[in-house]
Amino acid sequence: MKVGIILKIINSYHRQLQMTFEHNSSDIDNSKNKYKIIDLFAGVGGIRLGFESAFKENAKFVFSSELDKFAQTTYSANHNEVPFGDITQIEAADVPEHDIILAGFPCQAFSVAGLKKGFDDTRGTLFFDVARIAKHHKPKVIFLENVKGFKNHDKGNTFKVVKDTLEELGYKVFAEVLNAKHFGVPQNRERIYIIGFLDHSIDFKFPMKKDNKPKLGNILDLKVDQKYTISDKLWAGHQRRKLEHKAKGNGFGYSMFNEESEYTSTLSARYYKDGSEVLIEQKNRNPRKLTPREAGRLQGFPDDFKIVVSDTQAYKQFGNSVAVPVIEALANSIKNVIEKTI
Repeated sequence: MKVGIILKIINSYHRQLQMTFEHNSSDIDNSKNKYKIIDLFAGVGGIRLGFESAFKENAKFVFSSELDKFAQTTYSANHNEVPFGDITQIEAADVPEHDIILAGFPCQAFSVAGLKKGFDDTRGTLFFDVARIAKHHKPKVIFLENVKGFKNHDKGNTFKVVKDTLEELGYKVFAEVLNAKHFGVPQNRERIYIIGFLDHSIDFKFPMKKDNKPKLGNILDLKVDQKYTISDKLWAGHQRRKLEHKAKGNGFGYSMFNEESEYTSTLSARYYKDGSEVLIEQKNRNPRKLTPREAGRLQGFPDDFKIVVSDTQAYKQFGNSVAVPVIEALANSIKNVIEKTI
């Protein structure tokens, strides 16, 4: 037998032992917790933060998975555990038993969707991994987050397959698009939230908008390093492209904000490139980008959230993450309805 094959078998066996140990440890430590939660496509743990704030000592995270090594580093620094890697390589039976699945999974089309309907249509996509784990463990709640356009992606077929799959697995499904600016975050960020309950007696109501309207100035630092001020060349390019788009009759181009702005445009993972979607006005100077800490605040991350990667990676991570206060509001609503059924 070749050495490479032997090493592969040993590594696989080690992983199985490690998962079994964590599974057993979580059972021992979790006796005082009502709900066990797993965090898939975890990123830096934004969804986890929201659920931890809502559930507090009533929940324990027993498993997490994230493929990106830089996101793993940030997750580990803030949650004291290194997420497992590629979820497609992890057997459902190796994932610890749990009550709630959290997953901000990527938006992908289903190549054979509509031919068979439901679970079998999802093979080959990352949602399939959510579905196969749910099928094996039958958790009480499935919580999914995606971009606003998910509902109309592939002419509505993508959303339909996900909903059909969850219903096929026995879940009552609720879906709604919520905007972060309605939950105390100064950012116009719309996302769809899909929530499935195994208990069909639950009539879930999405949280109501909050009355408070924070201004962008609430999250901006008074003193910012000059390195975040964009160069003359980049500023000239932004202005030129804005004029070109305006001449074509569209509104594309950079977006400028100041401390009095009620909210910004949506922070994206590409923010590190040129900062064009959220530029901050400065007196007698070129505008600047948000700092990584400000980008975190724009998503509702607390200031004690550790940023342990480069600015480029931090911008990607916060841009890919979630508005934590929206998640907390949803998690509170979920907690309230499932505790009524106990």
